[in-house]
Amino acid sequence: MRYFTEKDGALLFKRRRELLEIRPWGEGLRVRATENHRFTDKDWALSEPADAQGTITIEDDRAVVENGKIRAVITDYGKISFFDRNGREILKEYYRSWDYGTRDWKDLDQITMVRASARAFRTVGGDNFELHLRFESDERERIYGMGQYQHPYLNLKGCCLELEQKNTQASVPFMVSDRGYGLLWNNPAVGQAVFSKDRTEFHAKSSKQIDYWIVAGDAPAEIVERYADVTGKVPMMPDFAMGFWQCKLRYQTQEELLGVAREYYRRKIPLSVIVLDFFHWPHQGDWTFDREYFPDPEAMIQELKEMGIRLMVSVWPTVDRKSVNYEEMKERDLLIRTNRGIQAAMECFGMEEFMDSTNPQAREFIWKTVKKNYFDKGVALFWLDEAEPEFTAADFDLYRYYDGSALECANEYPVGYAQAFYDGMRAAGVENPINLIRCAWAGSQKYGALVWSGDVPSTFTYLRNQFTAGLNMGMAGISWWTADIGGFHGGNVNDPAFHELLMRWFQYGTFCPVMRLHGDRDPHKAPMNPDAVYGGGICASGADNEVWSYTPELEEMMIYYIRLREAMKDYIRSVMREAHEKGTPVMKTLFYEFPEDPAAWEAEDVYLFGHDLLVAPVMEAGVRERTVYLPAGAEWVEWESKRRWSGGQEVRVKAPVCRIPLFLRNGAQVFQNADK
Repeated sequence: MRYFTEKDGALLFKRRRELLEIRPWGEGLRVRATENHRFTDKDWALSEPADAQGTITIEDDRAVVENGKIRAVITDYGKISFFDRNGREILKEYYRSWDYGTRDWKDLDQITMVRASARAFRTVGGDNFELHLRFESDERERIYGMGQYQHPYLNLKGCCLELEQKNTQASVPFMVSDRGYGLLWNNPAVGQAVFSKDRTEFHAKSSKQIDYWIVAGDAPAEIVERYADVTGKVPMMPDFAMGFWQCKLRYQTQEELLGVAREYYRRKIPLSVIVLDFFHWPHQGDWTFDREYFPDPEAMIQELKEMGIRLMVSVWPTVDRKSVNYEEMKERDLLIRTNRGIQAAMECFGMEEFMDSTNPQAREFIWKTVKKNYFDKGVALFWLDEAEPEFTAADFDLYRYYDGSALECANEYPVGYAQAFYDGMRAAGVENPINLIRCAWAGSQKYGALVWSGDVPSTFTYLRNQFTAGLNMGMAGISWWTADIGGFHGGNVNDPAFHELLMRWFQYGTFCPVMRLHGDRDPHKAPMNPDAVYGGGICASGADNEVWSYTPELEEMMIYYIRLREAMKDYIRSVMREAHEKGTPVMKTLFYEFPEDPAAWEAEDVYLFGHDLLVAPVMEAGVRERTVYLPAGAEWVEWESKRRWSGGQEVRVKAPVCRIPLFLRNGAQVFQNADK
């Protein structure tokens, strides 16, 4: 029987229930499989032009598809193996049965009574299936990327990852292997990714088809860049965004915010952005200033502008039933539906529903409202909070989006949320939009998404977790990433232990794509109006969180690093240009830049900011010196001491509480007119 055909530039395989397609896409291959009669028209993250010059060869018992540096071989029973341009097998599907390849029953060691297929479909209703995609695993393989998870593991081998969005967790399902391939699980369904010793497996709870994209490359940088070609690249970061951002939970009034900005200006401390956090609005979903506490936002924005400071405002996708927009959004079906029970998805000072970012009309509605109430008054920076979205009950079977059941498509929510603002701002004349957002999925980067890691606790454990999260987000294509300097929950401004943590986090934050001080500091301040039933009066505020809010030693250290960040502007600009043009991570693992150095793959406590600056953060309390691996192939100069070392060795350096060890590659000019 003939199982293979070529159609419209793709290889089709049809046997029994399954329809499978392998299509050259960009420099890689897109693989889709279903037990439905046709594929959907959804490209999901693969949204960029995908011209390809692949070749398809059909033989008696197999077919071969080649494109770029990857070759797929599929047998007549449907098993796929992938090879690089040198003929080395880099990945193959997982099957457990007798040896179909030789059909040789004589070798009893090859016989097993267990049957397991690489591609498994289990009907869950309608045209949807519970899906499993399985590959053989090399227990020595190293795997990176996949987004942001709150654990200390840079190498994800051995990890089981939820494919679902949560506060502090962002599922961005692109993995990079040291075997020379990258794989995008191009499916926004809720599920799991498992990187065990015996198999690599992707699982979706409800979906119409398996869909993944795979690419081969000679180095991690090539793999990540080819991925960016098909999913998109960040805009060019505006110059102002490269400076220092001031934030806290929460400035309660117009005068409080202006007072902080004026003090930075008076002290001549460079400040690029000041951020106005949540509940500066009357009701969730109004998307406007509460005039009781912000009586003249136009004047506030103008005064900030005169001081060279931009205002960013928080926007939540929540819509309270008391909002002026609730009835219209409900009648127009612009909210996420609740399949059972009461029509509510979040409880936060009321019962709220979420704007449905997968609905184009909902995206247009929120931007139209935001434009009228914020943008037209001078605000061109938005903090897109609650972007998962953060359901109070994260039972995804309860909810339905415009694009389908939440089980099928929930992970794409932050992409649509970012897109609503990106498209609106571009149409309004903003050349390079940048908006802070609390979650991401594959492709978010092209919509100007600056992802931050959410409401993480203020501990050294979580500082270490952010180090891992930032590097793996970069490997997953999210070039713009940051974390709340000092962590969000639990930092007491009077606690010396927190002061040490804040110092170390501030130093690390200086060398993140965006440098932003934030946190819900203790002790709290009381709400402005304890009798209020809505608006800004109902919320408490954290303690002061400006650079002068702590000890003189902390203030001196923070101002030093703010000025050092300013001295890096030319260097940061070149780094951001490369991220924009090639999709390069701003924060890189050592092996990204030095893949031929085996020890660079082992170094998991240092990173590169751009190409030429090696950063060695201190991520434990009480540490005053540390060991740093300097990769082979370069000479390294310590910034503070000016001491020189040859690469390919570990060195022991001082790390006083007020300084972070920094090393310049081959004497590169990273800091302009900066004093040590």
